[in-house]
Amino acid sequence: MHGPKERFLARLAPPVRSDPADAADATLWFLFRGRELLVTPAGGVLAAREPVALGTALVRRQFLGFLGARPCWSGELAPDAEAPSGMWFRDLRMLYGQLPPELHEVASRAVQIMDWDRGHQFCGACGAPTRISESERARVCERCAAVYYPRLAPSMIVAVERDDRILLARAKQFPRGIYSVLAGFVEPGESVEETVAREVFEETAVEVEDVRYFGSQPWPYPHSLMLGFQARWRAGEIQVDGIEIEAADWFAADDMPMTFPGSVSISQWLIRDFLVRHGRAR
Repeated sequence: MHGPKERFLARLAPPVRSDPADAADATLWFLFRGRELLVTPAGGVLAAREPVALGTALVRRQFLGFLGARPCWSGELAPDAEAPSGMWFRDLRMLYGQLPPELHEVASRAVQIMDWDRGHQFCGACGAPTRISESERARVCERCAAVYYPRLAPSMIVAVERDDRILLARAKQFPRGIYSVLAGFVEPGESVEETVAREVFEETAVEVEDVRYFGSQPWPYPHSLMLGFQARWRAGEIQVDGIEIEAADWFAADDMPMTFPGSVSISQWLIRDFLVRHGRAR
């Protein structure tokens, strides 16, 4: 693994049954209004036997497992829920790099489990209600026994290099002036290496070779798993597609454009690795 994530191993248990009434007051509650997480000013989440301080019942809750010895639950709040005194709601994406990494890791899992649970209360095949499986993280149809697991969308992200330069691009939705490495979703029947070649060619007309795995990162926006790669230029000159990508170019380590600040995402780790190898970062 690469970057800060290597310090934080998965410490959540499998989806065993648990009752918060039997838990200590140190139970951690990852409570969401939509995709906004309830947090404290100090960058924490609600710690209590039950979230009674909210003054309202949860729409539904999901047991996540344990962070160390602390039970963790996700909880869905009503769209008009108000934060209790001394806490507030913040969009989870905006909390990246602000929450302690281990809490953001659990929050990322929590929001995806919550979204999945809400969206699979009924069977997509026959319309009957579903129930939580007793043995695994799944919902099972009470009529036809169809099984529904939490969804993940595998995506690739790649740093393409040509001699001593890296391929960086501007997506239309990026903040003004920001460049990053290329990324895209895996299509059905496609390997991730094939996705790398297809996406790079579709977006920039560049052909790649020597595709090598770099690392991965869960990315809950909304439910992706980012698979990072490095690759070398094989052929082609840059021609942006004009649909997703509005600009792209090759950049040397001593002449880089603006990139996303910080070091919390795999795109930043890929760029930093390039800079370190070319003597421009430590």
